[in-house]
Amino acid sequence: MFLFTGLGNPGPKYAGNRHNIGFMAVDAIARRHRFTPWRRRFQGAACEGEIEGEKVIALLPETFMNESGRAVAEAQRFYKIALADIYAFHDELDLPAAKVRAKIGGGNAGHNGLRSITAHCGNEYGRVRLGIGHPGDKALVHNFVLSDFAKAERGWVEAVCDGCAELAGLLVTRKVDEFQSRLHLLLESRGFGTVKTPGA
Repeated sequence: MFLFTGLGNPGPKYAGNRHNIGFMAVDAIARRHRFTPWRRRFQGAACEGEIEGEKVIALLPETFMNESGRAVAEAQRFYKIALADIYAFHDELDLPAAKVRAKIGGGNAGHNGLRSITAHCGNEYGRVRLGIGHPGDKALVHNFVLSDFAKAERGWVEAVCDGCAELAGLLVTRKVDEFQSRLHLLLESRGFGTVKTPGA
């Protein structure tokens, strides 16, 4: 059994924020693979389905980003899911827009959602880092991540989320490197090999 958790902030105010691309990706996975309807569980919204013959729980914590680990730990304990079978989908400032990196374990790179999961669960879980680019100045980061994607960005955001959904089977079959390389090729084929970050 696997747990796919998106990282973001709950509520309509934050729904379109760059910080919420993890929510968007996991929602796209649940839609594509016809998971059960979302319902309130584990201090968040959860649903479940099957990918490549494996049961997958999708979770969108509603604890706000900095406390994401509380919800993830609750779901992990309930289902007794191995840490390496948890994947956190999250925004990544240090990657250019529309670039994606995936691996098991690693650093938290100052990301409060990852830091919270590590504190509550341990560190050796999967990370799917969804690049959103950097505004170019550290002082602008807070407002940048909590601002909505611009209309001109929606094409690549949709392509990244759809690509994660299309290739999610590679994560549950533990082909993390192949997931990353095939997603890169898929995004290039759709014209999103290079994307400029607004304001950068």
